[in-house]
Amino acid sequence: MAWALLGVGLTLVVEGLFWVLAPGLLERMQEVLRTLSHDERRLAGLAAVALGLALVWCGRLVGGFPS
Repeated sequence: MAWALLGVGLTLVVEGLFWVLAPGLLERMQEVLRTLSHDERRLAGLAAVALGLALVWCGRLVGGFPS
């Protein structure tokens, strides 16, 4: 449970920093996302999930975190 809270907390910190540092960029990105089809957005979401899982897996291997 602690790992889940850590992950959600870090996600909120990173996303919050984007909104604080570059709100205009995020608004433009939202406009671009609205032009994509549902299938294109699903594919982008799937790619993000795969990348996130790969990063977590690599971090555990390199950092020696316990299971």
